[in-house]
Amino acid sequence: MAENPTQNIHEYLAEFDDIPGTLVYTAARARRGYWINQFAMSMMKPENRERFKKDERAYLDEWDISEEGKQALLRRDYNALLKLGGNVYYLSKLFSADGIPFAEACSTMTDMTWPEYRQMMLDGGGSPEGNRSIRENLAAAAAAAQKN
Repeated sequence: MAENPTQNIHEYLAEFDDIPGTLVYTAARARRGYWINQFAMSMMKPENRERFKKDERAYLDEWDISEEGKQALLRRDYNALLKLGGNVYYLSKLFSADGIPFAEACSTMTDMTWPEYRQMMLDGGGSPEGNRSIRENLAAAAAAAQKN
């Protein structure tokens, strides 16, 4: 019987960090962002949305969220929230509470305006070229620099 090759779990998880512009939602991120996500899910209840809109900071202070997380929520800095363990599907409850469609909120996580993002998506999405591996992109840039 052939031996099954095994891979160290930490090496495997590190591969996720090589995807440009992508944060894979891992168990570690889920643990880190637990309270951010619990807050976001609270936006499903009208009475909580009303309390939050009345005084955002006071409502956030009821949650065991780091100051960094609270500031990111107040700024609606979704990229920072993802890095802090927020899950985009939970955060969508906040988009909705703000009256922002999901795709428009996603556009704020890019370097595109909402109309540019919408058109890019209507045209079939972004090109995979240059979006597969950070290491490969760095190696290609270094090789190109050596040629010049």
